[in-house]
Amino acid sequence: MSEVKDRDVILIVDDTPANIQIAQSILKNEYKIRVATSGAKALELVKAKPRPALVLLDVEMPGMDGYEVCKQLKADAHTRDIPVIFLTGRTETADETRGFEEGAVDYIHKPFSPAVMKARVHTHLVLREAREQLARQLLTINKELEMARQIQLSILPRETPKFRGLDIAARYVPMSSVAGDFYDFIIVDEQHVGILVADVSGHGLPAALIASMLQVALTAQYAHASEPGRVLSGLNQALCGKFRDHFVTAAYVFVDMEKNSMSYAGAGHPPLLLWRMSTGSAAEVEENGLLLGHFPEETYSEAQIPVEPGDRAVLYTDGILEARNPSKEELGVERFKRLMEAKHDLGADQFADSLLDELSRWSEHPKGEGQEDDITLLTIHFKTDK
Repeated sequence: MSEVKDRDVILIVDDTPANIQIAQSILKNEYKIRVATSGAKALELVKAKPRPALVLLDVEMPGMDGYEVCKQLKADAHTRDIPVIFLTGRTETADETRGFEEGAVDYIHKPFSPAVMKARVHTHLVLREAREQLARQLLTINKELEMARQIQLSILPRETPKFRGLDIAARYVPMSSVAGDFYDFIIVDEQHVGILVADVSGHGLPAALIASMLQVALTAQYAHASEPGRVLSGLNQALCGKFRDHFVTAAYVFVDMEKNSMSYAGAGHPPLLLWRMSTGSAAEVEENGLLLGHFPEETYSEAQIPVEPGDRAVLYTDGILEARNPSKEELGVERFKRLMEAKHDLGADQFADSLLDELSRWSEHPKGEGQEDDITLLTIHFKTDK
């Protein structure tokens, strides 16, 4: 446990000189002592530098009593973290309860026991130092998490590709500072593009580090971007042996605007959803192999999907399907399809924003808050006005 800093300042507040003299004699060899004989003087001296590390505060004083002094100390951002120990001759439970409610950390009863006073002062100074150390560590961790967040955001696409006849929108909503979701594009030319969505199990830095591997691994798949099965096999080979306690699900679509078609393959991922203008309904397209990262010999098959102007495909992570309402019901794929059908007339960006609004209403949490998983959504709209 952390040790108390050498010669901390203790502020003793008591209107009785004899009590001050006794407390000072007990503590003077270990601490620097500052003395106040009234509440008003205490509030003045507590602001002097260096600020006291702890305040010993008499409860019963004329004018401003100890409860009021403590209340004001706790209301001031500069002094609220200074531990306050009440000095009192009262032993009633109601009196002690009030003191704790005002923010005191302990009581020392009169007449003072030197051993008790030394022990309680030392204990609370050690606890304060431990809290301050934890606060410093937390600040460092938060700074590192923010750096990690910025790095992770830098590996995601800055914008979605622009193609004639194709409208792509992406939304990425991490549950915490860093996330295990990932998406990226392989742009072959102005009529051909590959789109990957992946989800690393777990959350936080470990999942984010694995997600960052996917960017490098996907870049290496450029030569066979038009073959989703080979792309997922390449990603799987790149990830196998790199981790044990996580896994990765992924879905990859290759869009061919020349042939008006998509090819699709998945690795343990939620199904592609496709809304067709000709039928006005949404359906699932599932072509799944095993999860990425654990089965080096796994191969992945692909589905060929003809598309027409007006059709819409959606890739996403399971944070959408598993979003729960207050009754713990998950949104699920059927409700998701109904939303696609109800909002078919919206453009890609409008659809993506509208879906996130619906998730917020479903879970009854503000958008981007209270979610239980990372959320990534890519919507691919084949425009009618090429």
